[in-house]
Amino acid sequence: MTGRIALVTGASRGIGREIARNLSASGLRVALVARDRAQLDDTAAACAGPTLVIPADLTSTSAVETAFAEVEAVWGPAEVLVANAGAAHSARLERTSDEDWQRIIDINLTAPFRCVRRAVPAMRAAKWGRIVVVASTAAHVGEPYIAAYTASKHGVLGLVRSAAAELARDGVTVNAVCPGYVDTPMTDATVANIVATTGRTEDQAREALARKQPIGRLITPAEVADAVSFCVRSEAVTGQSIKVDGGAVQ
Repeated sequence: MTGRIALVTGASRGIGREIARNLSASGLRVALVARDRAQLDDTAAACAGPTLVIPADLTSTSAVETAFAEVEAVWGPAEVLVANAGAAHSARLERTSDEDWQRIIDINLTAPFRCVRRAVPAMRAAKWGRIVVVASTAAHVGEPYIAAYTASKHGVLGLVRSAAAELARDGVTVNAVCPGYVDTPMTDATVANIVATTGRTEDQAREALARKQPIGRLITPAEVADAVSFCVRSEAVTGQSIKVDGGAVQ
């Protein structure tokens, strides 16, 4: 993998930062894409090898093209794509507005689709590529109050499976990594929402999320990054949904 070019979206914090650090430690050059430049600079400082910082809002129709073109201008085509950027939303069905729905679909489903579509031609030409989408256990099961999020993750898993079937003979693997509740800023926001809507304390809310994993704790970002790294290294694993959830979904 030494010297190969990876593009990681949502690389500014949490799971994305850990994925970038992991790939960099494995010898890859890593392009870091997210909205917040200061946080991307922090990620770059934590990486062991060459990085390229690309601030971008991937919900913009032109941002994906701009990000990939910048990588190509500096290093060449992206050989590894990790589509990690995502957002969560929690509300009753009848309180989920069209705007809420569209925002979650845009970042969790449409943006990964655009990234995959943009990455594929160069990967096909090279007869080598690795695509990993960070989805969620919500790609497999439904839970109350997260209809938009669950729909987006079910959709992106369908994208992964279809793309894997199409690209298998081109030397390109496509997989999804599906974490449970991970100890990240996104989960902090979920905890805050539980506190605000239920009256539980922060500790009680966090413990409730930890108990959703049979191992009795939140997943760490490093554990998710290890699963992504496995997908990048493997030649024979494609079209799979690798759950990193402490046994929650079997």
